[in-house]
Amino acid sequence: MTKIAFIILFGVLMNNSIQNYSSINTLFLLNEESQSTGLNIGDIAPDLKFKNKDGKEYALSDLRGKIVLLDFWASWCGPCRRENPNLVAAYKKYSKATFNNAKGFEIYSLSLDKNKAAWIKAIVDDQLDLWKYHVSDLQGWYSKGAQKYGINQIPYNFLIDENGKIIGKNLRGENLHIAIDKIVKTF
Repeated sequence: MTKIAFIILFGVLMNNSIQNYSSINTLFLLNEESQSTGLNIGDIAPDLKFKNKDGKEYALSDLRGKIVLLDFWASWCGPCRRENPNLVAAYKKYSKATFNNAKGFEIYSLSLDKNKAAWIKAIVDDQLDLWKYHVSDLQGWYSKGAQKYGINQIPYNFLIDENGKIIGKNLRGENLHIAIDKIVKTF
C-alpha cells in the first residue's frame, strides 16, 4: 500500500509540474522509512522483547546494526537439538567475521519451552551458551513471539540484516552458511 500511495503522490506532483527536486527526494526518503513490517523476505522483522533465564530483557531491535539469526527452538524438539551443532558452528564462524555493512553477527534464540530447567539444561548441554541472547516467555506454542512470527513448526529461523530487514528464512545446515557467506566481507 505504501508503494501505491507513493506512486499516486508522485504522479500528482508530476502532473502539477512541481519541479522542486528536494520535495521529490523527501518523498523517496519517506518511502524507505515507512517500509512495512512483516514476515516476508524484504520486510522489516517485527520486534520481540523477552527475558533471559535471569530475568534480563532483550529486544531483537537492540541488535540493529548486526546480522542476526532469529532462531525458534525448544529443548524437547529433536530436530532442533540436531540442528544446534550447526548453530554453534555458525556462531563460531561468523561472530568474528567482518561484514560489508554490518557490525557483527548474533543469534537471538527464542525457546518455545515451558520448563525453565529443561531449557537451561539444553543451552548448556548443546553448548549454546556461546551467545547471550537466549530468551523465552515459557509459554510453549502459545509464546507471544511464536504467535507474532506465525511459527507452527520448529526449528525455524529468520536471517535479518543490519537494518532489521529479513533476508532469509528457514535456513538450516549448509544453506545457513551459504546465505551468510554471501554477505561476509572477510573472515
